[in-house]
Amino acid sequence: MLKENAIMKTVRGCVGLMVSVCLISLAAGCAKKVKTEPPIAPQAEEEVAKPVEKPAEQPAAPEEEAKEGELEKTLTKAEEPGIEGAVFESSALKDVNFEFDRSDLTDTAREILNANAELLKKSPGVKIQIEGHCDERGSNSYNLALGERRAASVRDYLISLGIPADNISTISYGEEKPLDPGHNEEAWAKNRRAHIVILP
Repeated sequence: MLKENAIMKTVRGCVGLMVSVCLISLAAGCAKKVKTEPPIAPQAEEEVAKPVEKPAEQPAAPEEEAKEGELEKTLTKAEEPGIEGAVFESSALKDVNFEFDRSDLTDTAREILNANAELLKKSPGVKIQIEGHCDERGSNSYNLALGERRAASVRDYLISLGIPADNISTISYGEEKPLDPGHNEEAWAKNRRAHIVILP
């Protein structure tokens, strides 16, 4: 009986020892393994789209700003108002003259109107009035009609050069507003004219 007990104790001791060895082996086997894989070559970083820098805004060009044009710089208020109120004179717009009792344009008159039209095209918003004038010879009614024909000749020619008809009006003063109050051919030649004024 004692012999059996000794054998049992030995078997239990061996079993315990074996269990301990197994547990230690198991524990060692379950320990977390650190991966030792070779490092992956870093991929090229994706290029981040950089915001495109906008160039600094340039100040508005003089043409884009509201400013006086060449014609507007020459304006002065007329000493005498027109029939419709105050008007402005421009030293840049030249008068055209006519032959005695005529309303057709001379070559010289066309050259002057060509230059006037170029100035007017640079100021498209400007509205003008063409005044027809005559010398003192002839009746008042005749001269008023002749002055109107002279103003119409200038208007039609300016329209043919591209000036909008809506920007042009005409009026005849006949012999009422002479440029030169003299009573001779020199004065009369100055007074047979078409004069352009600027409307406000």
